[in-house]
Amino acid sequence: MPQYVGSKWRKTTALLRDKTLQRLVPKTVRFNLSQLGKMLEQFGMVYVKPEHGTFGFGVMRVEQTKQGYHFQILKHKRSYQSLSAMYKAIRKETKGKSYLIQRGVHLLTYKGRRFDLRVMVQMNPRKKWETTGIIGRVAAPRKIVTNYHSGGTPTSINRLLASQTDKKTYAKTIEALENMGEKTGQAMQKKFPGVRELGVDVGMDHTFTPWILEVNTRPDHYIFRKLSDPSVFKKIRRYAKAYGRK
Repeated sequence: MPQYVGSKWRKTTALLRDKTLQRLVPKTVRFNLSQLGKMLEQFGMVYVKPEHGTFGFGVMRVEQTKQGYHFQILKHKRSYQSLSAMYKAIRKETKGKSYLIQRGVHLLTYKGRRFDLRVMVQMNPRKKWETTGIIGRVAAPRKIVTNYHSGGTPTSINRLLASQTDKKTYAKTIEALENMGEKTGQAMQKKFPGVRELGVDVGMDHTFTPWILEVNTRPDHYIFRKLSDPSVFKKIRRYAKAYGRK
């Protein structure tokens, strides 16, 4: 079986060692009161997420506005007059577990709902990293996470970007995502030699920068069955069987 790495912190530090990827990783720090205040002052909006966790469970969107401080988990948004009051409320949600703060990316939307992308990257039979699939995930109404297991809708990237780009920009975007995927595989393997597949969660803002939000070392293959082209899923499964993933 390919190596599994659970810590988001360890995976982030592995990516930051690569000069090409550094600029694509949103600033990430460990969660505490001081860092929360600094990150909100700098970026206005951040995500607070568990260091260990899957499917978007426990992720919170946190904002500082002129009206005060706000955080949302699932569909529930709460407001506070002070940073310290909000921090205490967030601490209750973390239940003593290790959490991280990540600079917020204002995601592109599709029909008024935020979406991100899952980029599947695998070690191919020639022992080279290859981007084997890209699929969009559209968040459920009023939800802040896009994961399929949290109600997100798998959607083709062509449909998501068709109304927002021309053909030339679309082709450049796909090429950039594929290159980013392969670079991510190489960077992760330097730190974790047993890694053979990655599900890279990518958020895009209005600049179409492929921000690397998270890297999964045991990604769900079956989301790619939702694509109209069955050859994508077949290739993913063929490669997976070759390196021992059932």
